[in-house]
Amino acid sequence: MSAITGSSSASSERRFNLSWTDVGPFLALAALLMVGVLINPDFISVTNLSNVVTRSAFIAVISVGATFVISSGGLDLSVGSMAAFVTGVTIMFMNAAAPHVGVWAIPAGMVVAILVGMFCGLANGLIVTLGKIEPFIATLGTMGIFRALITYLTDGGTIPIDRSLRAAYRPVYFGTVGGIPIPILISLAVAAVASFILYKMKYGRKCAAVGANEDVARYSGISVMRTRTIAYVTQGVCVAIAAICYVPRLGAATPTTGQLWELQVITAVVIGGTALRGGKGHVWGSVAGAVILELIANLVVLSDFVSEYLVAAVQGVIIIIAMLIQRFSK
Repeated sequence: MSAITGSSSASSERRFNLSWTDVGPFLALAALLMVGVLINPDFISVTNLSNVVTRSAFIAVISVGATFVISSGGLDLSVGSMAAFVTGVTIMFMNAAAPHVGVWAIPAGMVVAILVGMFCGLANGLIVTLGKIEPFIATLGTMGIFRALITYLTDGGTIPIDRSLRAAYRPVYFGTVGGIPIPILISLAVAAVASFILYKMKYGRKCAAVGANEDVARYSGISVMRTRTIAYVTQGVCVAIAAICYVPRLGAATPTTGQLWELQVITAVVIGGTALRGGKGHVWGSVAGAVILELIANLVVLSDFVSEYLVAAVQGVIIIIAMLIQRFSK
């Protein structure tokens, strides 16, 4: 009887044993909120926080996809350029379809965005797996390709969405459901589905196994190529979802769309507790990391401590500190 009780107690202890990497992002988020209140009382207002979290939705959704890629031992530096390319293709398709099908061009354009995102992710995955090229080099190459393609499509300018579609598309970013902005609801839904896949399904365990030790995973019967390729396709789908939400915000695609998003995404994933070397992923931590980055940028604007032009530098410092913490912690 005591043995059974001891076993049950040990199991319960393992179930509720949370590490610093699990709770760290949320503690940092709470601390940041308290600091923000001390710096500027308007920081904690519902309007400001709602705007901040809404702006972070793009990076949060892409970070969810990056969690799969990084936990499987990969890396994707092309997400910002991919987002620009997907946005451009989506707007061009909707503009071409609008005269024929009216506002139905919007849902059709969303489908096209998902398909283009899947294709871009598949291309990255196959280059890494079939081509056996290091993810850093492979996605560095596709980053240049996607950015060049959007520059070519826009002829160095912009691709605005057709005026007949703007009013109908506007609620995707500016609308609310029950007082909650739609981008926030979308990012929460994406994170919920992703966490179920990563933590409750076999594919999630395969991702962690491949990222932890590729050879052991292969000897265990796991297809490393399929697992990593699916992770990159998932990343592409998440980029497409972010692009769909992003279109009505500015109403156009430009060659600078998504610049430095790759830095923000990797930073959000790392400070969210996902090991950059692979083998461990935290979906909700990545979402919290995206919110943290946007809160820091908001604090920089509301305070006079640092110039708003140094936001990217602050984010660079954060990722270096986060990597040092991972390096020297258990």
